[in-house]
Amino acid sequence: MRILVTGSNGFVATELINTLIEKMGYDVVGAVRRPVVSGVLGKLAVVGEINSLTDWKPYLSDVEVVIHTAARTHIINETAANPLEAFRRTNVSGTLNLAYQAATAGVRRFIFLSSIGVNGKSTRFGQKITTDDLPVPHDPYSLSKYEAEQGLRQLAVETGLEVVVIRPPLVYGAHAPGNFGRLLQVLSKRLPLPLGAIHNKRSLVALDNLVDLIITCLDHLAAANQTFLVSDGEDLSTTELLRRMGLALGRPARLIPVPSALLEAGAALLGRHDMAQRLCGSLQVDISKTRMLLGWNPPISVDEGLRRTARKFLHGL
Repeated sequence: MRILVTGSNGFVATELINTLIEKMGYDVVGAVRRPVVSGVLGKLAVVGEINSLTDWKPYLSDVEVVIHTAARTHIINETAANPLEAFRRTNVSGTLNLAYQAATAGVRRFIFLSSIGVNGKSTRFGQKITTDDLPVPHDPYSLSKYEAEQGLRQLAVETGLEVVVIRPPLVYGAHAPGNFGRLLQVLSKRLPLPLGAIHNKRSLVALDNLVDLIITCLDHLAAANQTFLVSDGEDLSTTELLRRMGLALGRPARLIPVPSALLEAGAALLGRHDMAQRLCGSLQVDISKTRMLLGWNPPISVDEGLRRTARKFLHGL
């Protein structure tokens, strides 16, 4: 089977491609925006910027499945005059252009890595998101992902292309970007954190578990034209996650019990309310549909995922 993976030098796609080639023996073409020196296995396709004008035809010959992980993601210091339009250019127009060309080339299935942000940024404690819930994208990024999902579903109806949408929550691993990567650095240095009294619940997914689900969706008949949520199957508070991360690193977390309300108030004063919300708020997903429809269960636990993360992080892998 020949597979085209976009964003192939990204956090998720790098591990995915390595697994597809080394463990599964698939023929993989990895698409990147610009040339890369190393770190990516398989054939490389340098496609330039991903938008409505990107020409994918040279790279779709004999491809059976496209896995689209490339996206314009959250930008801390946004410089675009119109951020939503910038997100739409890559995440909506770029995605639909690729999908249309894939369908025209005879590609059988298109797997789209979306975001749990399509369902909102938080849940009440103990309440879990399902794929039947009304989407409530809360920022330009998640709105662009939702619009791409809608366009893909319409394209599936018009062309017969099988579309699979996966909405992951926080994906963690040794090279994870964002808050998780920063917390790894802080814990490894044994620095204290004011996060010892956070009583929320958040779903997260180990990189290995997400990769396993994507591979399951390559040819599972029941995956066609479905949307799936994914997690490790165990929701944790931020405090508990940090404690387990510290144990995995062999460097117990030094956590100061500051009330979450005080943390959120302080963060708001500093203009970092969104970061505080992700650390203090709850966001839980229900993966029962994924389990039942695909017969899929997370192959590794949270603790095993954190052990693998710590091992690679500490050894610079």
